[in-house]
Amino acid sequence: MTSRTIAVRTMTNSGVAAALALLVCATDMAGVGVSGQQPDQQEGGSFRFRTGVELINVTATVTDSRGRFVPGLEKEDFLLYEDDTLQTISHFSNARVPVSLGIVLDTSGSMEGEKMSAALEALDRFLFDLLAPDDEIFIYSFNYQPKLVHRWTSDRDSLSRAMRRVRPRGGTALYDAVAAAVPMADGGHHRKKAVVIISDGNDTNSETDVRDVRRLIQESEVLVYAIGIDGNDQSGARIGRGSSRPRTPFPFPVPGRGRGRSPFPSPPGWPSGGRSGPSDDRVNVSALRDLTDDSGGRTEIIRNAKDLEPATAGVADELSQQYYLAYPAPGHDDGQWHAIDVEVRNSRHRVRARRGYIASP
Repeated sequence: MTSRTIAVRTMTNSGVAAALALLVCATDMAGVGVSGQQPDQQEGGSFRFRTGVELINVTATVTDSRGRFVPGLEKEDFLLYEDDTLQTISHFSNARVPVSLGIVLDTSGSMEGEKMSAALEALDRFLFDLLAPDDEIFIYSFNYQPKLVHRWTSDRDSLSRAMRRVRPRGGTALYDAVAAAVPMADGGHHRKKAVVIISDGNDTNSETDVRDVRRLIQESEVLVYAIGIDGNDQSGARIGRGSSRPRTPFPFPVPGRGRGRSPFPSPPGWPSGGRSGPSDDRVNVSALRDLTDDSGGRTEIIRNAKDLEPATAGVADELSQQYYLAYPAPGHDDGQWHAIDVEVRNSRHRVRARRGYIASP
């Protein structure tokens, strides 16, 4: 649940390296962070992590009343609460940092044809044009079962070739795929970790229950995004510019939010989930939101496969304009849900961030 975020530059000078190692050990014993060591600097080629204070990491997206991202905020602009208690923000960054990103692509039979073509085109632009060169990516596909299409890499050509070898067929094991992808994303090299799901249908084949996947997400630091293609548009026909395109609100589909309020009762009082929901193969919006909203990500529903490109572009834009905050872990280790709420002092701005975490014993 927590990450260890003190970064130390690797040096060939053994004397300096030994001194730094002693400093880090002393930091562990004292339970305080090393001043001046910013975790956002972790991904340079000559940096690596060393043990330090255990932190609760929070990625926050801030927008104005028109849904536009708000840049340039500082640590003093934020208030962060855990279980209604104000926390001290010990680490902060408003810079774009590299992302460890997993793509989870629906390759069930209903994606065959224009939907898959549009998904591949959108993902190519996502990979080549919108993500940063130092972002690392892996790809899972899923039909009746999940399949790892490509392991971690920054090689965009290799990722694109691997995606184009998949062939849509079979059912939809969405929850199984997310259950496989989230732990893999959580093990990525970069501090910021995310998963993007693209699907056009309701889960029909998973052995994993949505409640189990939801708990897995809440025990991780992975931002989960979902783009659902509405099953009403089975033909994939393009909608004209003047046509209505109902979507979920962007970028804040976060019903029932409020400081100190968990999105569900503490375990075992979970809301109903699993394979309940729509009996047909249309996108189960409620289930997707169960997977995304607690993490600080979001669900977007599009009417037409051609809208995948702007939808994925929106995710990339969001990942590049977020704020990083962290506070010392209270050390609950009680297996319970602990609510997190992030606020900004400017009441005209809105914040979306992870709603809490389960403190694994």
